[in-house]
Amino acid sequence: MKRTTQAIHTPYMKPDAYGSIAMPVYHTCAYEFPNTTVMADSFCGRSTDPDYSRVTNPTTIHLEDRVKAITGARDVIAVNSGMAAISNALMAVAGAGKTIVTSRHLFGNTFALVDKTLRRFGVDADFIDLTDLKAVECALKKENVACVFLEILTNPQLEVADVPAIAALAHAKNVPVLADTTAVPFTEFDGKSLGIDVEIVSSTKYISGGATSIGGLIIDYGTIPGFQEVMRREVLMNLGAYMTPHAAYMQTLGLENLNARYALQAANTLAVAKKLRELPEIKRVNYVGLEDNPYHDLFVKQFGKTAGAMLTIDLADEQACYDFLNNLKLVKRATNLFDNKTLAIHPASTIFGPFTKEQRAEMDVLDTTVRLSIGLEDVDDIVADIKQALRS
Repeated sequence: MKRTTQAIHTPYMKPDAYGSIAMPVYHTCAYEFPNTTVMADSFCGRSTDPDYSRVTNPTTIHLEDRVKAITGARDVIAVNSGMAAISNALMAVAGAGKTIVTSRHLFGNTFALVDKTLRRFGVDADFIDLTDLKAVECALKKENVACVFLEILTNPQLEVADVPAIAALAHAKNVPVLADTTAVPFTEFDGKSLGIDVEIVSSTKYISGGATSIGGLIIDYGTIPGFQEVMRREVLMNLGAYMTPHAAYMQTLGLENLNARYALQAANTLAVAKKLRELPEIKRVNYVGLEDNPYHDLFVKQFGKTAGAMLTIDLADEQACYDFLNNLKLVKRATNLFDNKTLAIHPASTIFGPFTKEQRAEMDVLDTTVRLSIGLEDVDDIVADIKQALRS
């Protein structure tokens, strides 16, 4: 079956007692077993029967199975947020004395996780320019590299690295590649063929179906020895970040109509980006879907013809950004990405607000930048609101 069909018709692990064609929400903590043998097999991982909803739940398993069917992954683990997915996956490959090779162009909380939280547990970080393959090669020569971690489209810089080239360098040193691929749905490209060992996705974004629920996915392609065992039998068991059944139900519904929503959002974003370039108040429109964007060709080569629903604009100064945001009427002043509604935020004063001005400069987070997540509204209405906000 094609990916669109698999998103809808992946069978249940077990037939539903009432023949429901939508996976029921199993709002339960525990499960009764017919005998001690079956019980022991479940707890020791010798069967797929759920034992306790902190680590397995039929509704959540069904979401995982659908994502496995779509991506061809060996295993998929659904957790309670995108940050939970990142932290759990990194903790499965890194430990005291190990180093994570990554970029300074990370999402604010991800940067803080790597630069602060994991350092407290003895995990080092090597922040390099991942678009410079010589810098990558040099970083990989060091001992005890745990992994290369990258975002396929950085937020909000919108930088794109050459994933297959990085993967080739990393794999030559037996170093795995973990990638946050949230910016483009996994239905649009083949992560494994790009050399990604583990995809990490904030399913809060496109998959949830319009910001219905918080969640994250760890998509394991089976190329890291022992990763599945460590994730399932240690990290997931001991950290307790498993996705709740209600969130899994909402995200399973979102997965069913993902392709239809994404196609419209991506088309809307390209149309909006083109129209915004005509406005003199806007100093720069940054969107990799624009053909003259410096990362356009590389992005299309790796992730397909659509470029996601995130763009940024730069205005005259910080105050112009505040005035613009305060004047918006249709577009929502809100965080999050890839909602059905168009959202706008000033990253420097919000997501990256806790960082110093010097740190933001090192991250290339500018005071003049506004990030837009384009929704499903009519393009003319989105652009009209942006115009009036700029000119009010």
